[in-house]
Amino acid sequence: MNKDIHPKYQQVAFHDTSVDSYIVVGSTLQTDKTVELNGKVYPYFAIEVSSKSHPFYTGKESIATQDGRVAKFNNRFGSIKS
Repeated sequence: MNKDIHPKYQQVAFHDTSVDSYIVVGSTLQTDKTVELNGKVYPYFAIEVSSKSHPFYTGKESIATQDGRVAKFNNRFGSIKS
């Protein structure tokens, strides 16, 4: 294998700015900003949406009740029996 061709893998602190929450995950992301969490210094990257703030994961998702083609077909022809 060639040496020095792979990006550096490290723990990175992602900051969900919408709920002011930090998530520390392994990543190859390179950034100049750092943040100290629990006595350790991590590279810092701000994000707007994560699993802690996205409506799908928090259970606050509103589902549109539009009928698609299949639902319209079933409403029109679903009760017809041959």
